[in-house]
Amino acid sequence: MASGTELTPTSYIEHHLTYLTAQVGEGSFWVLHVDTLITSIILGVLSLGFIWMTVRKATSGVPSKTQAFVELAVEFIDNEVKNTFHGNRHIFVAPTALTIFIWVLMMNAMDILPIDIMAWVLEHGFGLHNWKIVPTTDVNTTFALALSIWFLMIFFNLKVKGVGGWMHELFCTPFGKNPLLWVLNLLFNFIEYVSKPLSHSLRLFGNIYAGEIIFLLLGMWAATGVSGTIFGSILGAGWAIFHILIVTLQAFIFMMLAVVYISMAHESH
Repeated sequence: MASGTELTPTSYIEHHLTYLTAQVGEGSFWVLHVDTLITSIILGVLSLGFIWMTVRKATSGVPSKTQAFVELAVEFIDNEVKNTFHGNRHIFVAPTALTIFIWVLMMNAMDILPIDIMAWVLEHGFGLHNWKIVPTTDVNTTFALALSIWFLMIFFNLKVKGVGGWMHELFCTPFGKNPLLWVLNLLFNFIEYVSKPLSHSLRLFGNIYAGEIIFLLLGMWAATGVSGTIFGSILGAGWAIFHILIVTLQAFIFMMLAVVYISMAHESH
């Protein structure tokens, strides 16, 4: 918090939920969340750079612990993709799935860092009063990721089935080829295509955002006195341990849904 500002529950939560923003053009309604953009880019470069450096130093002999960890992650993702996608997965789908999983996992994992300590470091070390360090608590991030998957789904529908094949699928599935059912089929498919990026993004955002709110509430409790400090710290530590499962599971679910959507785009109905 800025010096001289009275600390209240409202100001505490507002401080941690406020983005560092930049206006795009004078009088424009577009606002960039600078903290979300910079943090997500840095985490993407670090995570993929880590994998690249590990692969570059890989050896056919006894692997290092880092190499063994990366090989385990790659093999795990490849097996999951193989069970879902039945085409040539090695060219695009498996590398994309690995990229999504690692990147989303890194962004989610920022939620485990002590929120008040990170806020103090950013404010006193870098002069940043407002800086949200968890990109996936910004619905713009999760929706941008989901929308990217949606565009890939449209691309592969057109590439694999062609314009005519995709139009046939839109008008003739799932209720049949009868012309009387074309409008109903199109409406059903329209709702499906609209709901996919919405549910894909909001599932990730909702779970990580809820975790951040719980951390804030526990932090407020820890500031209420000795008993609050003791119980708030204990519960905060327990929630942090449990949250490790949540951030990993949500990254895995987001990746698997992306693979499922791309796989569906390759299948004819």
